[in-house]
Amino acid sequence: MTITLITGANKGIGFETARQLLALGHVVYIGARDVERGERAAASLGARFVQLDVTDDASVSIALAAIESAEGRLDVLVNNAGILGQGITDGPTALQAFNTNAVGVVRVTEAALPLLRKSSNPTVVTVSSSAGSFWAVTNPERPEFNLPLALYSASKSAATMLTVQYAKSQPGIKFNAVEPGTTATDMTAAFGIGRTPEESARVVVRLATLDADGPTGTFQDENGELPW
Repeated sequence: MTITLITGANKGIGFETARQLLALGHVVYIGARDVERGERAAASLGARFVQLDVTDDASVSIALAAIESAEGRLDVLVNNAGILGQGITDGPTALQAFNTNAVGVVRVTEAALPLLRKSSNPTVVTVSSSAGSFWAVTNPERPEFNLPLALYSASKSAATMLTVQYAKSQPGIKFNAVEPGTTATDMTAAFGIGRTPEESARVVVRLATLDADGPTGTFQDENGELPW
């Protein structure tokens, strides 16, 4: 059985990714900050739940220790948790956005590395965004060109760079970042745009189910590698 942890998975793309991976036979752990919502989501899918707040070191450590105790290893990590960081662009808001979208990736990945090294096909997928791509935000033909999301964009750019650097420093583990496509979720409700989480989760699932000789250090959407 493939053991998978997905952060921020009680709703949206994370929830749908969990559903699709469960259908493929994975043992899926849903990580969520809110215990009630996380347990409800896990129960509705037949997944397992760990309380996991990517901005809290102790929470992350306890979650990974629980998976280690139950499973002994981790095969797939999906860094999905994220926030928009909208509102006033100031120091506290910037710290919150980067703490969740970039530093959170570091917290969870570092805690997961010992378990991933015990896997025969360890894989990490980070849900990033073309909103953090210089190529996309400077291209008038791209939807990201008109998105006024400075902190989200900057923190997602950091998440993509972390993916590349982890791929270089951890050659035994596949690390890839994904642009899942503009998706209608609670996070994007204010923009009134996007397709279903089911559609967007498919590209996450593709990168989460790579063969041992699959690519690493890439930034991809459903059509393949993207410039950024």
